[in-house]
Amino acid sequence: MVNNFSQAEAVELCYQKVNGSCVKTPYTPGPRAILYAVLGLGAVLAVFGNLLVIIAILHFKRLHTPTNFLIASLACADFLVRVTVMPFSTVRSVESCWYFGESYCQFHTCFDTSFCFASLFLLCCISVDRYIAVTDPLTYPAKFTVSVSGLCISLSWFFSVAYSFSIFYMGANEEGIEDLVVALSCVGGCQAPLNQNWVLLCFLLFFIPTVVMVFIYGKIFLVAKYQARKIESTASQAQSSSESYKERVAKRERKAAKTLGIAVAAFLVSWLPYIIDAVVDAYMNFITPPYVYEILVWCVYYNSAMNPLIYAFFYPWFRKAIKLIISGQVLRVDSSTFNLFSEEADID
Repeated sequence: MVNNFSQAEAVELCYQKVNGSCVKTPYTPGPRAILYAVLGLGAVLAVFGNLLVIIAILHFKRLHTPTNFLIASLACADFLVRVTVMPFSTVRSVESCWYFGESYCQFHTCFDTSFCFASLFLLCCISVDRYIAVTDPLTYPAKFTVSVSGLCISLSWFFSVAYSFSIFYMGANEEGIEDLVVALSCVGGCQAPLNQNWVLLCFLLFFIPTVVMVFIYGKIFLVAKYQARKIESTASQAQSSSESYKERVAKRERKAAKTLGIAVAAFLVSWLPYIIDAVVDAYMNFITPPYVYEILVWCVYYNSAMNPLIYAFFYPWFRKAIKLIISGQVLRVDSSTFNLFSEEADID
C-alpha cells in the first residue's frame, strides 16, 4: 500500500488542481533544454528563411513571375505554419501538455492541416508550371500567365482551408469514434483523431497530387534529357541567334525544374511516413506510440525550413537578394529595380 501510494504521488498532471487533467510525462532538465533548442532552431530557420523568400519575390520587380508568385505563396504557407502552429506544438511536444485552451486547440489543428495541404497543392501547381516551361519554353509566358498563377494560388488556399475547417472545426472527424474521443479527452490535451472515412479522404488528397507530381517530374526529366542530347548533337553546327536564345531558355528552365523537383522530393520524404501512419492508425485502433507520432509530426514541420535552404543553394538570384536584404540596401528607393541576374545567372 505504501508503494502504491508513492506511485500515485509521483504521477505529475498537466493541471494539478483540476479534475480530469492529463498525465504529464516531463523530461529531465538536460533533454528538455536540448529539445527546446533543437525544435526552436527549426522554427527560427523556417520563419526567417521563408520570410526572406517572400520579401525577395514581392520586393524585386525582376522576380515578379508566375513561378515565383507560386513559390512566394508556398513560402507564405510554410511561414504561417511556423508562426501559428510550431511554437505551440513545441511546448506540447516537450511538456506533453496543451496549455493554450480548448478553442485554440481547434484552430491550431485547422491551421496545421490548412497550411500543410496548401503547400501540397501549390507544389502540384508548380510542377505543372515547370512542365509547361520545360516542354515549350518559348510559348510558356503566354500559356502560364500571372493570372493563371493567381488562380492556382486562390484555389489551393480555398480547398485546403475549406477541407480543414469543415472536418476539425465542425467536429466531422469524430463521427463514429465518439467513445475513443471521450477516452482520449482530458484537460491539458489537444488531440484530433480522424475516423476512417476522413482519414481515407485525407490520404487521397495527399496521394493524388503526389502521383501527379511524380508523373510530371518524370516527364520533365525525360524531356530535359532529350533536350540535352539534342543540344549536344548540334553544338558543332552554326546556329541562328533565335536558336541560341532557345537553348539558353531551355537550360534555365531545366535548372529551375531540377531545383523545384528537389523541393518536391524533400516534401514527399517528410510527409509520406506521417500519412502512412495516419492511415494505419485509423484502421488499427490508433496503435502508434506517442513518441513515434511526435517524431513523424516534426519531420513534417521541419520540411518548411528546407525550401529556403534549397533555393539558397541552387538559385544565385536568391543569394544575391538575401545579401541586399540583410545589408539594408533593400531600403533604397530604387532597390526594387535592382538586377539580380548576372549573365551567368541567366542561364543557371
